[in-house]
Amino acid sequence: MRVFWAVAMIALLAGPAAAQTEAVQKYGEPDKEKTAGQIEAEKRAERAYQRSLGNVPNAGPTDPWGNLRGDGAPKTAAKPAPAKRTKPANPAN
Repeated sequence: MRVFWAVAMIALLAGPAAAQTEAVQKYGEPDKEKTAGQIEAEKRAERAYQRSLGNVPNAGPTDPWGNLRGDGAPKTAAKPAPAKRTKPANPAN
């Protein structure tokens, strides 16, 4: 009886695994010919995508921390490089 249940479990697990073995296109293999309906569907999808790109507004630069700093915070500018220090000619002993 155990053998029967073992075989049944293997069969139940092997069924879904075998269903996932759809042929995958290999490297260098020519593409399958598309039907007229598939070509038309791709064209419609591309036109819809291009139209949707037109609906996206061009946003300028944003400052995500601006509301935390507040309006009164001064803008920091780049600090000038400090002057180069040189050694004195005659150090005091």
